[in-house]
Amino acid sequence: MEKVKITQVKSMIDRTKRQKDTLVALGLGKINKSSQHTLTDQIKGMIGKVSHLVVVEEVK
Repeated sequence: MEKVKITQVKSMIDRTKRQKDTLVALGLGKINKSSQHTLTDQIKGMIGKVSHLVVVEEVK
């Protein structure tokens, strides 16, 4: 399975509760915080919902 590094680049302030909860579920919550995940369909969906707040990089 492919691994990805997700980094939060924008603030959670003035975002919906659903977007805030998604960031917390991804292990984020502060700007420049990163987490690594195996790229599953569930993670892809979560990234899609907060794509305007995060940057995604492939981990080798």
